[in-house]
Amino acid sequence: MSDKRVAVIGASGFIGRYIVKRLASRGDVIAAVMRNIDSGQTLQPMGDVGQIARFRASIADEKRLAAALAGSDMVVNLAGILYERGAQRFEAVHHEGPRRVGRIAAAVGVKRVVHISALGAAADSQSSYARSKAAGEAAIAAAFPGVTILRPSVVFGPEDEFFNRFAAMAQFLPALPLIGGGKTRFQPVYVGDVAAAVVAALDDPATAGRTYELGGPQVYTFRELMEIVLRETRRKRLLVSVPWSLAMLEAAVLELAPVPLLTRDQVRLLRCDNVVSPGALTLRDLGITPTTIEAILPTYLDRYRPGGWFGAHGMVA
Repeated sequence: MSDKRVAVIGASGFIGRYIVKRLASRGDVIAAVMRNIDSGQTLQPMGDVGQIARFRASIADEKRLAAALAGSDMVVNLAGILYERGAQRFEAVHHEGPRRVGRIAAAVGVKRVVHISALGAAADSQSSYARSKAAGEAAIAAAFPGVTILRPSVVFGPEDEFFNRFAAMAQFLPALPLIGGGKTRFQPVYVGDVAAAVVAALDDPATAGRTYELGGPQVYTFRELMEIVLRETRRKRLLVSVPWSLAMLEAAVLELAPVPLLTRDQVRLLRCDNVVSPGALTLRDLGITPTTIEAILPTYLDRYRPGGWFGAHGMVA
């Protein structure tokens, strides 16, 4: 076991689990910080006895957060939400939260901080999500100037909420929607590459104060991604173009659900491409060769094929 102590805020989330696993495999001692401590039960087996400690703390809870970060050499902030509910607001989680993390990290003597933002973060965006992400980047950089900021595009992997969602929809719906005609461009990045980028940034002091945009090796339109989903799940479905105005009307209804399929803010976000900017620092600058979606999607979308996993592998009589 190494003498490095790393606090991971949002450790029980999709990306967080991969980061914890990678850090634990090399012997780091980890403070896994999360709002719901029960959601982190799967983290414990990733390390030796006593190597991973779970802490219940909200990014808005100054006292608990300070206790969780105390004694850490490094901090990774992954706290984020895709839609607003109750006290979980973009301003609180994406803006004030990073400011608090940076301030506490500086106060307790943390040496390195990596902050996960999002590709498309911009102060002038039409999307509240993107504006709050940009505000959070500025806030944490002001509080902890040596922070390394990582901006991933759509993150994919076995537990993702993108490809899994549309593959599940294709099981039951006769058509998949193409909002705005499906012309928005994406550069999906593998969750394992994002985790590797976090570790690389923590270990390399030269990344301090820099921002990296994380995208995969290829750019796809939304239509192309839906075609890939249908090909991998071996299903034939219509791809129906949905005008922006109609998408906003539909989202106004869908966002009322406890877990919305679509919100109006997400429609606004879809109006802009989600790709790495020309000249930006990327995965390759961190020594990482990006993984293709073709190498990973077949390993988990096969369960959505007719007959499920067993049918996909010829095990149904």
